[in-house]
Amino acid sequence: MKPAIPKGTRDFLPEQVNKRNFIFDNLRKVFVSCGYLPIETPAMESLATLTGKYGEEGDRLLFKVLNNGDYLAKADPEALQNIDSVKLLPTISKRGLRYDLTVPFARFVVMHRNDITFPFKRYQIQQVWRADRPQKGRYQEFFQCDVDVVGSDSLLYEAELAKIYDDAFSRLGLQVHIRINNRKILAGIAQIAGISDMLTDMTVALDKLDKIGMEEVTIEMKKRGIPAKAVEKIADILQNPNLDAMKTALADSAQGKKGIEEMETVFTYFPPEKANNTLIFDPTLARGLDYYTGCIFEVIADPIAYPSLKMGSIGGGGRYDNLTSIFGLDDVSGVGVSFGAERIYDAMDELKLFPTSIDGGISLLLMAMDKDSHLFAFDLLNNFRNAHIAADLYPEPVKLKKQMKYANDIKAGHIIVIGEEERNTGMFNLKNMETGNQQYLSVPQIIKVLSRS
Repeated sequence: MKPAIPKGTRDFLPEQVNKRNFIFDNLRKVFVSCGYLPIETPAMESLATLTGKYGEEGDRLLFKVLNNGDYLAKADPEALQNIDSVKLLPTISKRGLRYDLTVPFARFVVMHRNDITFPFKRYQIQQVWRADRPQKGRYQEFFQCDVDVVGSDSLLYEAELAKIYDDAFSRLGLQVHIRINNRKILAGIAQIAGISDMLTDMTVALDKLDKIGMEEVTIEMKKRGIPAKAVEKIADILQNPNLDAMKTALADSAQGKKGIEEMETVFTYFPPEKANNTLIFDPTLARGLDYYTGCIFEVIADPIAYPSLKMGSIGGGGRYDNLTSIFGLDDVSGVGVSFGAERIYDAMDELKLFPTSIDGGISLLLMAMDKDSHLFAFDLLNNFRNAHIAADLYPEPVKLKKQMKYANDIKAGHIIVIGEEERNTGMFNLKNMETGNQQYLSVPQIIKVLSRS
């Protein structure tokens, strides 16, 4: 049998895991500094929890889990005979893998509403699964890093989340554009165009704008049944992508004006000129998920700073006023954003933005010249490990050339070779494998040196 993994999934070597942990650790520090608390939810959720929350495309991309045991025992025989997957599915599958972390979070809030205090601020770093076509930057299994606040309508939190994006990517050393819009503005555009009942069709088409361009988006809207005059009106409104122009264009739409007011409030809390990265209002931003009701966010790598980088969005989110009501808890508003950890990793790796220090292996490798020295070195390990220094011992006292090759292969930071003289004197040559420098030191002195490195 030839070893293989499912398409859209990946193995990670130690160096890759270290880089991923660098991302997770830096994001976690930003989240914690802003008062967000960690939670976790199961990999599987009931399909009833997941379906109908992500739009038609999202439902199609859900991974379904077959029922335990003989999953065909209770299958709809007529649907099975007619190969009708729509009718068959509910009878053979009751669960699915998480598509994102937001809907499970809404379910979590409803189930644990008596155990948490509102506004409740949480962060979550876990895997999600989507039956998407694998390609660069897009996988079927990947990590999301989410921060959300539920239980408050305050636009302070939209501004805080924009600032979290700004701070997090600054820590990672990746320049980005943080795009922000408001679903009420999109609803206002649909209203002015006379297609309020086709808002979802409009937003699904607009969500593809950065991939296919405006000309193809207009074709997509027409295919979805939006009248040509309405399509022309929408395109005309979107030609002036600034708040002042949008305020004029949406003057006759109450929803549109409300969206403009909310955007102005967010920028009052966090003016774009105070951002380390580019923070911009983008009225073409749609975010094609049905549960967003207010401000929406999307983050991309700065196309000016990185013109050769071909990467989709590396973050996104928004306000969702009605999500918990689906699970029986009304009047609980929420807002949150997600970091696309896999794409962030790919972007940073391609741009060589990871610190070289995280590519290294253990801090110290001990090598023994003979059996007695090997036993001595094994006892010596505890001194370094108890001092929180990552240390290891080559498994056998073989030829030094073989041990040195191993030290180079694992990128050990330092080595010590131990023989009879080292056992008797308690003094050791500590060699820096990067510089080649050597120091003749005692164990306490070695610990002091390595603790500083």
